[in-house]
Amino acid sequence: MSGNDAAETAKIEVWWDMNDCTIPEGYDARRVRSGIERAFEKLGYSGRVSITAYGDQKKTPCHVLRGLSSTGVAVAHTNSDSTRSVMYRDMVEWRDQNPPPATMMIISNQVEGDLTWDLARLQQRTRYHLFLAYSIKSSDDLLLVCYANWRWEQLLEEEEEGGTPPLVTCGLLSAAMFYCKSCNLDCQSMEKFRKHLSSYKHGLEVPQEAINPPDTQLLCVTKAWARTYPATSEHATAKIHVLWDMNDCPIPEGYDARRVRPSIERAVKEIGYTGPVSITAFADQKETPDHHLLALSSTGVDFAHTLFWVKYSRMITEFEEWTEDNPAPATIMIISDEVASSQYLSSLICRKLQESNYNCFLAYSVRPFEMPILLTSAEWLWDSLLAVSETKRHKCSSGSESVVESSGMFYCLLCICDCESLDDFKKHLSSKEHIHEDNIMNSHFQSAHRQRRLYKISNYHDEARYSPKTKRVREDNNDFLNTKVVNLYP
Repeated sequence: MSGNDAAETAKIEVWWDMNDCTIPEGYDARRVRSGIERAFEKLGYSGRVSITAYGDQKKTPCHVLRGLSSTGVAVAHTNSDSTRSVMYRDMVEWRDQNPPPATMMIISNQVEGDLTWDLARLQQRTRYHLFLAYSIKSSDDLLLVCYANWRWEQLLEEEEEGGTPPLVTCGLLSAAMFYCKSCNLDCQSMEKFRKHLSSYKHGLEVPQEAINPPDTQLLCVTKAWARTYPATSEHATAKIHVLWDMNDCPIPEGYDARRVRPSIERAVKEIGYTGPVSITAFADQKETPDHHLLALSSTGVDFAHTLFWVKYSRMITEFEEWTEDNPAPATIMIISDEVASSQYLSSLICRKLQESNYNCFLAYSVRPFEMPILLTSAEWLWDSLLAVSETKRHKCSSGSESVVESSGMFYCLLCICDCESLDDFKKHLSSKEHIHEDNIMNSHFQSAHRQRRLYKISNYHDEARYSPKTKRVREDNNDFLNTKVVNLYP
């Protein structure tokens, strides 16, 4: 993945955790900068590189500090346990002062947990080109979109053509600074810096990060953000596509299903969105009452028939296909409890929002226990969303809605079959071909659960390493080959 022209020539900021990614014994510290710069040059990035090295600098030899500062690398002293939180605080501050296009690089083994969660949400709003380096790869790498990543040793092994890296000279790089994050001190003299670290005054300081464990004190700035914002000019008239899980968010008893579309359209219009709205409802449609199918389809709602245990995979696939055909700016709306609350299920959507200028809405029947990983421009409770319509609880005297002719489409995602009428759709769902396909999928489901039970009996408990969370099943289906994603752990 290569950056666009503006990002490739923009500034590059590097945050380096020296505790995780150390300088090997005998390695020339002056080569660190040149190794990083050459790695970027190979990818076509030519912007000015700024590097700050974090760690307990009382443990760093003088010749290493001198080598780093001679090539313009800034050095920051932190308590060893607080490096992660201090680095992240500085990243957030830098982002506030340096809008895109720009590039970020994090050299650390601890890009995970709260840091990954918050940074992924930040990246959904302001998209920087992000690069990672580490000595040990994190297992929590599904959420962040990185343009490239390296092993730390790989960067250090880059050879400088032409000999020893040059020292800092006037006009080429800013003079390297030394910072004590515990005492809020900065200076340009290594001798003064070392003297401060051994001083009585520094010893008396009680850093806040030493009192509070840093991992639990990492400030997640996006937790304080609002969940609903007025439409921006670029998204106000753009397309809106709704993926609706009818099991998580069903139509209430007695509610006129024809009001679902106008309720959604009115809700988004109230916050400034007037673009065309398309809606696809996902469920085992054999369980959906005919009067709901007729009423919804009369307002242009499409139906996707799928089984409950692959429903979320089908919704994600629909999202992928829709974004391929509808480039940003555009808005995706997810109506689902599970997708809203599960980082695993929403990870692909999260990554797409970091890559492109898509907007995200969420609706759910129960507010998630934790803030979603998806950064939203609006959120609703399902009941309150339906209440936006003027006629919330309309009942027809016949007991079912009086509807006009269907205008929505009916899709069977198991058989890849499209129908334009409810009658054809119902006939398909009762056909031998569909029942055969249904039995195959149920067989895969049962097999997957048997594997899960066997796995639990085994001595291995590292699911990420020993048992995949998805299984790709490729099977011939008449004239085409269909790829199905089967969740082993729904």
